[in-house]
Amino acid sequence: MTDLHAPRTPPRRRTLILGGLIAVLALVGVVWLAWTLLNGDKGEGGGPGGPGGGFGGGGRRGPASTVAVATASVTDLPIIIEALGTVKPAATVTVRPQVGGTITQVMFREGQTVSRGQALVQIDPRPYQMALLQAQGNQTRDEAQLTAARLTLTRYQTLLAQDSIARQEVDSQAAMVKQLEGTVMADRAAVGAARLNLGFARITAPVSGRVGLRVVDVGNYIGAGDASGVAVVTTISPIDVEFTVPQDDVPRIAARQGRANAPVTALDRTRTQTLDRGTFSTLDNLVDTGTGTVKAKARFPNSNGTLFPSQFVNVRMELDTIKGAIVVPATAVRQSADGAFVWLLNSDRTVKKTPVKTGQATGVQVQITEGLKVGDKVITEGGDRLRDGGKVQLPGARPQGQGGKGEGQRGERRKREGGQGGGEGRRQRPE
Repeated sequence: MTDLHAPRTPPRRRTLILGGLIAVLALVGVVWLAWTLLNGDKGEGGGPGGPGGGFGGGGRRGPASTVAVATASVTDLPIIIEALGTVKPAATVTVRPQVGGTITQVMFREGQTVSRGQALVQIDPRPYQMALLQAQGNQTRDEAQLTAARLTLTRYQTLLAQDSIARQEVDSQAAMVKQLEGTVMADRAAVGAARLNLGFARITAPVSGRVGLRVVDVGNYIGAGDASGVAVVTTISPIDVEFTVPQDDVPRIAARQGRANAPVTALDRTRTQTLDRGTFSTLDNLVDTGTGTVKAKARFPNSNGTLFPSQFVNVRMELDTIKGAIVVPATAVRQSADGAFVWLLNSDRTVKKTPVKTGQATGVQVQITEGLKVGDKVITEGGDRLRDGGKVQLPGARPQGQGGKGEGQRGERRKREGGQGGGEGRRQRPE
């Protein structure tokens, strides 16, 4: 039961007591934090700016950053131009008939590889055979008339020499011979046209390549010059790849083309598999003002058929090779407001921010033209947490101080265990 008559602490006094307790606790916390920082830094050698300070040697104590290291080396660095290209066949031909008729035979399979001159489709040849016979008959008749006219002209010329015939008759006969000669010439042309039409009834492949899907069947009537044609033949060996290059690279490409065609490699979309290797062919004759690029073309043998028309591929063209270039991994080069730099690893496992000048670059390597020498070690991973002069730890290395401390603890443990074992032995001797 609450004692209603108990004396109560005045509110103002209670507030003062509470405030004093809070102030005392805050002062104790500040003193403890300062003592911890000072004694901790002195014990570990990690004072402000010391080598053991935090993430790169600041005033805060902490473990050294674990980094990956690479060595600057000398190599022959290729100058590479990479682009996205489209496979284009060397030739795509829609085979259209030149004469009309009924298809009597289809001599190819869908997807078959055919050679130039190989028969594809046979159109009924009988109408064209008859037309050829008719033209040959007209030619034979007109040639006979021409022979008779020439004999008559010879007789008339003999009579004219004897003054036994009028000159007008001789001239008329000579004109008749000329007329029949023209008729025979026209007959020869008609015979030749009939032979051509008869040959066109057998449709052959105009180029070597792969035949697409069939669009006609036996029994179909097809007209001369039909838009759909009888087949589409695509030349895939060799084959071309069209891609674009920056306009700034055009002079270097043109200079290389004057010496020798640059090697070009076609890669799949993941850039992991080489589809084929070829050579650079030519550049277009104008710059695309919208993109600042120029179209280029490379030719590939495609002997294994790994490149397919209209396929998208990654193109890698090697323009030249820089001999004896100092290179580092691309991940070692970083950018700041002052330009490119690398983290240089010193012999005491501290790092130094070193400005560099870069040259040519590939997907994995960068040329260093100034700032590094052969054998320098640079940081490739973990550089985002570093500071100039900071201490680092290499992969697989034991953190500093942990080995001795652990060994001391294990030694103390062995001593204690040995002491206990000795006591037990001493107790067991009297028995």
